[in-house]
Amino acid sequence: MSGASGDLAIGGLEPLTTVDYPGKLAAVIFCQGCAWNCRYCHNAHLREFRRPGTIAWTTIRDFLEERVGFLEAVVFSGGEPLAQRALPLALEESKGLSYLAGLHTAGIYPERLIACLPFLDWIGLDIKAPLDKRYDLVTGVRNSAKGILRSLEVVLASGLAFQIRTTWDREVLSEGDMEEIDDVLRSYGAPPTIRQVCRRGDVYAQGGGALIGT
Repeated sequence: MSGASGDLAIGGLEPLTTVDYPGKLAAVIFCQGCAWNCRYCHNAHLREFRRPGTIAWTTIRDFLEERVGFLEAVVFSGGEPLAQRALPLALEESKGLSYLAGLHTAGIYPERLIACLPFLDWIGLDIKAPLDKRYDLVTGVRNSAKGILRSLEVVLASGLAFQIRTTWDREVLSEGDMEEIDDVLRSYGAPPTIRQVCRRGDVYAQGGGALIGT
């Protein structure tokens, strides 16, 4: 593993959530940087890679040490946490504090996902759209579906607990599109995607609460 856990660029912290790691009290660490430009993104301030982190990993680690025995899990979200080389070491340190470790990922980097598997207990994999040009309409990036099926295969073969989720932007995806996603998942032996409906004007979020350090 290259880098060090202290190199992790952190754009925010949710100190307590009951929804970002199913069935567990968790903290969410929001990693800075994402290669995509999803039109409904609720963490748009985390997209820019050149923006420095706002919380040091040492601060996060101190926070986690203080809450051992109360919090049960730590979830790394973003942005896209797998974009950061320091993520495996940060996961390993979290596991060293006896936390369950979770990951929110869009599946952009399947090989980096594989490298993180030894330090993970749960994965939330986002499938944005059917795997064709409609993917690019959501992400704003050409050929963005590349690698998604590989990431799906990695998650399914990992033996870890997981969820597959799709933010349903009705201005881009139809009911038929959502059913098409489920058909692909079914062909891989995966459960249907969990639909997270995007409503214009809402604060769309996988979790909730304010981000500390933004």
